[in-house]
Amino acid sequence: MTIIHVDMDAFFASVEQRDNPQLRGRPVAVGGRPDRRGVVAAASYEARRFGVRSAMAMATAVKLCPGLVVVPANHKRYKEVSDAVMEIFRSYTPVVEPLSLDEAFLDVTGSEKLFGPPEAIGTEIQRRIKEDLQLSASVGIGPNKFIAKLASDYQKPGGFTVVPSEKVMDFLTPLPVEKMWGTGGKTAEKLKHIGVMTIGQLRELSPGFLEETFGKYGRALYDFARGEDARPVEPYREAKSVGKEITFPEDVWDLEELRQTLRVLAEKVGRSLRRQNIKCGSVTLKIKYSDRQLVTRTERLPELTNLTGTIYETAGRLLNKHCKPPVRLIGITCARLTGERLITLFQDEKQVKEEKITAALDKLKDRYGEEVVKVASLLKKRGE
Repeated sequence: MTIIHVDMDAFFASVEQRDNPQLRGRPVAVGGRPDRRGVVAAASYEARRFGVRSAMAMATAVKLCPGLVVVPANHKRYKEVSDAVMEIFRSYTPVVEPLSLDEAFLDVTGSEKLFGPPEAIGTEIQRRIKEDLQLSASVGIGPNKFIAKLASDYQKPGGFTVVPSEKVMDFLTPLPVEKMWGTGGKTAEKLKHIGVMTIGQLRELSPGFLEETFGKYGRALYDFARGEDARPVEPYREAKSVGKEITFPEDVWDLEELRQTLRVLAEKVGRSLRRQNIKCGSVTLKIKYSDRQLVTRTERLPELTNLTGTIYETAGRLLNKHCKPPVRLIGITCARLTGERLITLFQDEKQVKEEKITAALDKLKDRYGEEVVKVASLLKKRGE
């Protein structure tokens, strides 16, 4: 088995620099405004030299990097470019597992007769991304997903690293434990606390000790330290949930404002479900308070749905029952997803009518944009 992992370099920021020549060569951070608790979604390599990283508060990023250009995220554009990247991948193998918009695993085991050895396929993919899309990608090639993922991260940006089976141990031994895919900060800190700094040192620990110390993940650590990973590339992995959330620039006390925000979020989640032709069986309300306490409450639905109205009503009930302002963040997540069509002998007339209206509104929005139709309550000015 031969796996290629392709990881786009500073994807969101690189797309912005490509599309706007004035941003090229400048430190760029994509994300929210620093004066509104914005967070860095992506940073160009020019910004990373100053210590700017994704998930960092934008206010911190601005302090670290003089002249940082903050650009709001354009997810629709990133999705379009991501689709073009994935199309390049699928022209070499149908076995593609996207991990996000900017990275994917490719199993090219059966593609060698058509396109040559894995190194040739990886080279062609990297070249096409550069020439067709004017973007940079790093490529890692290995005998399994774990090694391919580590290899793609080895020489970023624009890296190309091949780790054949016979070189796996040599490759892994000197790497720091925090480089291991799936090893979070707490796990790495715990390993270092017991004197394990490198993957080579991790390999010396027994499976019993690792399982006793790290639970079920201990066995994975034991296997990864030996370069073993039996997970297949899964091209049709289904999402387990669909959600949207928003962090307010200032804490919100007004329940009516929270309800209106929920209505907007419910519409976005519902639209996402309907685009994918799936329905949900539960709705979860997520609330983060001003003291950063996070609360989630879930309600199971009597029938599967992807209708905005039902999602909003369910989230609204949870809000009324559990919310205690002031609120810093609010979100909706729909889970228990299915694409199966369930036949109901006696359909609710109100629901049938709402489905028809929703389908008509979706067509209008697809053609003229999301702002073509607004819910009346959302048009009211604050305080009226």
